[in-house]
Amino acid sequence: MPVRIGELLLKEKRITPEQLQDALNYQRQNGGKLGANLVRLGFVNDDEITTLLSKQYGVPSIALGQFDVEASVIKLVPADTARKYQIVPLSRSGATLTIAMTDPTNVFAMDDVKFMTGFNVEPVVSSETGVLEAIEKYYGAVVQPQSATGAGAGESALELAARTLDEMPLEEDVEVINDLEEISVETLAKQGEEAPVIKLVNVLLMSAISKGASDIHIEPYEKEYRIRYRIDGILYNMMAPPLRMRDAITSRIKIMAKLDIAEKRLPQDGRIKIRFSDNGGTQDIDFRVSSLPTLFGEKIVMRLLDRTKLMLDMTKLGFEEESLQKLEIAIGKPWGMVLVTGPTGSGKTNTLYSSISRINTAETNIMTAEDPVEFNLMGVNQVQVRESIGLNFAAALRSFLRQDPNVILVGEIRDFETAEIAVKAALTGHLVLSTLHTNDAPSTINRLMNMGIEPFLVASSLNLVCAQRLVRRVCSNCKVPEDVPLPALEQIGFTPEEARTIKPYKGYGCEKCNKTGYKGRVGLYEVMEITDELRELILVGASALELRRKAVEEGMVTLRGSGLRKISAGVTSIEEVLRETVR
Repeated sequence: MPVRIGELLLKEKRITPEQLQDALNYQRQNGGKLGANLVRLGFVNDDEITTLLSKQYGVPSIALGQFDVEASVIKLVPADTARKYQIVPLSRSGATLTIAMTDPTNVFAMDDVKFMTGFNVEPVVSSETGVLEAIEKYYGAVVQPQSATGAGAGESALELAARTLDEMPLEEDVEVINDLEEISVETLAKQGEEAPVIKLVNVLLMSAISKGASDIHIEPYEKEYRIRYRIDGILYNMMAPPLRMRDAITSRIKIMAKLDIAEKRLPQDGRIKIRFSDNGGTQDIDFRVSSLPTLFGEKIVMRLLDRTKLMLDMTKLGFEEESLQKLEIAIGKPWGMVLVTGPTGSGKTNTLYSSISRINTAETNIMTAEDPVEFNLMGVNQVQVRESIGLNFAAALRSFLRQDPNVILVGEIRDFETAEIAVKAALTGHLVLSTLHTNDAPSTINRLMNMGIEPFLVASSLNLVCAQRLVRRVCSNCKVPEDVPLPALEQIGFTPEEARTIKPYKGYGCEKCNKTGYKGRVGLYEVMEITDELRELILVGASALELRRKAVEEGMVTLRGSGLRKISAGVTSIEEVLRETVR
């Protein structure tokens, strides 16, 4: 809570009790804050107050009168917000914005600035007089700021949401498709249908779309309620609504996703489909919703499924030319198995959808079993796996074999039963595409054997394994050359000749990339074609290391090699490749 400046000055013997009384009388007659009135009466100066506040709050102090702020930084915080909370943005470093405040304990102010800008906020303290003069200097005439304490401050996140909503007429533009008509629990339903809650959730969804987020994380903790967006694979804090809004926000999202709002003990999965205005037309976007009971409430994660951003052109995914050629040959074969491996969120689904789109013709019967079905593809028979009723991957695969398929896509090989049926399908005249969770392409062979598949079946059925990762693209608008010592370049994998000629790039941060230096993502690919030599090694039980060595000899580009090529081309940065690959 704000400190009593008068008591502090008395304690430090900077003013006398008589001077404090005079200032209080002056305040009653003329209004304003006590600190500013003490300065006006000449009892103390700005430097004394700033030093005292810095000592009290334990944060650095600054004399704003001696500081020039860049116009680009001032634009980050609107004038009404600066006046409301008595704050002035000072500088930006990476994802951190430094702001000068009269009260660095005002968490509502910092939360609003975080939500508005997408940056982490670092406060420094300054006197009220200095802040007001700076606001007048940078924003124009000073308007008496509203109090940022009390009940109004607790609603600051909602006020911000409503203000953002006024700029984007969401109530007319957003339409929830197939919303629930009946709510089983009246109280929760009433909370979820309150106008401020509807506006706030609409703002969350639209903001995520506009920022290009792939996921929204809504997380309750004991004393905090946090909302984060995953943008280009990295999570960013976006907003911290009041904790009392937790149940209302959760109920609203569960109503939209057609989930049971009375069930708070079990995980639930649902889907939201919204329609909104976009450049004079309308656009539909799906949100895959997952709720998970945690210690302090239900955590909700929403995955954005934007059909317009699904990249089905394989030439634009980031494949090296020789790797793409191998993959196209493998998916063009009439039978055999093609596996795509990598961790969750590495773009495996996009690669598989691109592959089946390439071979999706009127002469081909394509069947897919997915959990869940993320995008609807014309001409492809897609089945949603439902474990609760016994429709798992293995059961779906058995049914597929009676449906006269040419191509079978299995969302994931999780167990021996699914792997066995997939291998047998690949050996009996079907092209089978699927995914696994392994670190690289060669270790996929050992993973299948560990599941219980015999080496001769793996060697006979497998055509190709593609391991992949996603790295962030350097922002093309603000990319600049980066000076890296030659030994460092050689250490990450470049040859001495390459290290002398390549020029790595990095982004310094601009408006287009939200000050991160990165915009969009690109894939790193390790494509291992199963040649006759590799089949012989598989039959004799060779290790992943031996398989890797042989594949590299035959021209396989490793994940690190793919990353180095993209560094050379200026597509991504050294930091991104080091984060996602090993040498």
